[in-house]
Parts: sequence; C-alpha cells; structure tokens
Amino acid sequence: MAGPLVFFAVFFAYPVAAIVGRGLKADGAWQFGRVGDVLSRSDILGVLWFTTWQALASTALTLLIALPGAYVFARFAFPGKQLLRAVVTVPFVLPTVVVGTAFLALLGRGGLLDDLWGVRLDTTVWAILLAHVFFNYAVVVRTVGGLWSQLDPRQEEAARVLGAGRLAAWWRVTLPALAPAVAAAALMVFLFTFTSFGVVQILGGPGFSTLEVEIYRQTAQLLDLPTAAVLTLVQFAAVGAILAVHAGTVRRRESALKLVDPAQTARRPRGAGQWALLGGVLATAALLILLPLGVLVERSLDGPGGYGFAHYRALASVDASGGTFLVPPLEAVWNSLRYALVATAIAVVIGGLAAAALTRRAGRLVRGFDALLMLPLGVSAVTVGFGFLITLDKPPLDLRASWILVPLAQALVGVPFVVRTMLPVLRAVDGRLREAAAVLGASPLRAWREIDLPLVRRATLVAAGFAFAVSLGEFGATVFIARPDRPTLPVAVARLLSRPGELNYGQAMALSTVLMVVCAVSLLALERIRTDRSGEF
Repeated sequence: MAGPLVFFAVFFAYPVAAIVGRGLKADGAWQFGRVGDVLSRSDILGVLWFTTWQALASTALTLLIALPGAYVFARFAFPGKQLLRAVVTVPFVLPTVVVGTAFLALLGRGGLLDDLWGVRLDTTVWAILLAHVFFNYAVVVRTVGGLWSQLDPRQEEAARVLGAGRLAAWWRVTLPALAPAVAAAALMVFLFTFTSFGVVQILGGPGFSTLEVEIYRQTAQLLDLPTAAVLTLVQFAAVGAILAVHAGTVRRRESALKLVDPAQTARRPRGAGQWALLGGVLATAALLILLPLGVLVERSLDGPGGYGFAHYRALASVDASGGTFLVPPLEAVWNSLRYALVATAIAVVIGGLAAAALTRRAGRLVRGFDALLMLPLGVSAVTVGFGFLITLDKPPLDLRASWILVPLAQALVGVPFVVRTMLPVLRAVDGRLREAAAVLGASPLRAWREIDLPLVRRATLVAAGFAFAVSLGEFGATVFIARPDRPTLPVAVARLLSRPGELNYGQAMALSTVLMVVCAVSLLALERIRTDRSGEF
C-alpha cells in the first residue's frame, strides 16, 4: 500500500489541499465564514441545483434507455453481438470533449438538424441530457447486463409455473437479484454526470453550468480562488457520499447468487415481441450512438470546396490554425499518444500494487483505501490541474516546466480503472497456490511471478487498455498544465472550438475524429483480448 499511498498523497491530496487552503486562508488564518458566504449566493445555489437535477435526470433517462439493451445483450444470441457490444462501449472511452463535439455536429449551429430542419438544440438542457445518455449507455449495459447474463433463467420460469405472470415473475424474482447491479450502475452514471465538464462546457453555453464548469470558470477566468475552493469542498463531500453508497452496493452485489455460464442463458429471439425488442435496441444504438459519431466524421470531411480531406491537411500547418497553436495541430496526436503511454505505465504499476494490497488485507482501513483510489473520478480535475501549477513548482518537486506533469495527471484518472479491472481477478486467485509455492521454497517475488502473473496477465492488458483510453481523453486537468507548444488532442479540440471560423470548426471535427478512431481501435483490441467477464468495466 505504501507506493500508491505516497503517489496519491503527493499528486492528489497535496495539490487539492493546497488549492483549497489558498482559497480559504487569509493572513495564515482559516476563513471558514467564506463557505456560508459562497453558498448563500443565488448564482451558486443555481449551479448546485442544476448540477443535481441534471445528474438525476441523466441517470433516470440512461436507465430507461439502456436497461432494455442490457436485457438484449444478456439473454439474446444474434449475429454481430460482440461487435455491437464493442460499438456501444466506444462512447464510454471517448473523451467528453469528443462527445460534446459529436453532439455539436448533430444538434448545434451548422449541424445535421440545423441543415435539415433549422432546429438547434445546443445551449439547451436536452443536448446535455442526450450526450450524457450517449456517454453512459455502456455503463448500464455492461454492469447490469453482465450480471443478468449469469442469472439462472430457471428461477423465473419456476415462478411462472407456480402461476405468476411474466411481469410479476420478473418483478419478484429477477429484479431483486439485479437490484444491486442496477444501483451500482445508477450511482456510477450519477457520479459521471454530477461531475460533467467537457459536455456541459461545449453544449451548455453560458446558460448552464455544473459544479465542475463553475470551478473552472471561477479559477481560470475570474481568479476567484475562495469561491472555487468552497465549490471544490462541496463537490468533494458529494462525491465521497456517492462513493460510500456505491461501495455498499458493490458489496451487496458480491453476495451469493445462483450464477451460471452466460453461454447457457443466451438464445435466439423467439416470437414477434422479442424480435421487436431486439430491433428497438438496434435502432436505439444506431440513432443514439452511431448517428452522432457518423455526423462527426461527415462534418470533418465537409470542406469549403465540397467533401474531401482539406480539414485534415490543414492540421499539418501552423498558419491554418489562425494563431491558435504554436505548432501544427497534428502534433497533438503524437503528444497525446506519448503522454498516454507514460500515464498507462504509471497507472498499471500504481493500480496493480493497490489491487494486490486490497486482496491481501481486509478491514475498515482497506475499505477506506479502496474509496481513496476512486476519488479522482469525482473530485474536480480542474482543481487537481491548477493545484499542480501552484504546488509542484519548488525543489525537490519542481515539475511545472516538465512534460511529466501531464502523464501524472492522466494516471490519476487511470488508476481507478486499473484497480476495478484487476481486483476481481486477483481476488479469485486461490491463496493456497501461493502457500504451496512458499512451502516448496519460492520467494514471494517468484511466487507472484509464477502464480499470480500468468493468471492476471489478461486482466492486466485489459486494465492497461482502459487506462490508455481514459488517459488519452483527460481534459479537466490537462487544460491547465499542457504547454502551448505541446497540446494534447482534447485541449487542441477545445481551443479550436473556442475560436470562430469554419476552418477552426472543421479542424476541431477532424481532430475529434482522429481521437475517436484511436479510442475505438484501443477498445476493439480490448474486446479481442477479453474473452471473460472479469472486472467491473
């Protein structure tokens, strides 16, 4: 536990505590009265209210749309199922900047709806809600569908034999067994939407602001650190409560259930109703997932002289960016790949050590350590990034001018995915194997190399793939610490979208398409590696 604890203490707790302290201290004394002053402001109360209700609405809408998909993936066998499973998961690993850009191309100025019917939904809450469903659809499908596929269908059939109708049997038998998984998925969706940044920043316009967006505005634009510090504490408390409830649902989900091989529960649809359900899920996936991504690609190819690769060619020129960059925007691709590879290596080492520690110990301390590892998913990345700038600027950690700052920030987001992917597999390793190896004279290191490593190699590759994808798309912290001559892909997309002009818009679409393709290729590679259902992602 020592390595992960030191890593999180130096690169997470210290920057966050420093930024909060700078905002709430004056002349060396804490000014806790600022908390009441900030939380009594009507504009801040409006932000808190919007953050909460849009997260609740996004969660409810995601469950409503995704639960039929979870059933279809769990119970039906049909051609192309594995490919479709990978396709619906692509949005989850896409950067939120790309998600926002895709829906901007569909719903915004000059988008598909604007061209066809003159309808624009950007700067409305509907664009935000739809983008959140797009992003979180796979969370419900994988979390709920994974358990649903392993529930013995004979339990529900027995209830029907005893006289229960189809709906009553599902309500009394299947739903209680699924409830922990549904609750866990709902909490994760709520967490991601409660802390939404890139989607709201791009689609919400000036009229809508979540806590994360407001922290960014108060920090980067207004330089109001006291207000940003108070909002960070509020978000920290809310995320801590969400993670505590989530931990409880995960423990209940791990309770004893009669599980079977998923291959035994899936069958071809039978009857008009089941075929209609499958068709409805496929149509939903096409409209909700494929259409925004397709429009994004189409807009990247729509140049001033018709369809072509003019926007892609312009990415290789500094002059074409209109002074937005000091280097050609295309260099952001190589910067992002290099940063993501280093961040992945850090995340796999730190996350692997943490997962191993969690499997060897138990108790309240370990549960607290597990929750600590999840905090970077919910605590303001904007606060972390700005904290890096004001804390890591003096020896022995004078890193403000170093390129390593970006991978360190990205690794903080990657570690939770590594832990959640590897932990169930490590817990499944029989401890008696290690004991037998020790009796035969193997050192702890050799026992790990000969026993644990072969069993968790596949899970490690999957964890590395997820860490690479999420590192590639990290935006909240990177926007502060990426150097102007070394932008990452999400930062480059955001900069291009912030400037007027059709060329900047087209280049943003082209860069987003490149980033989408890289993430999709990474995910498809993971699906080929991952033949089991281990892990929580």
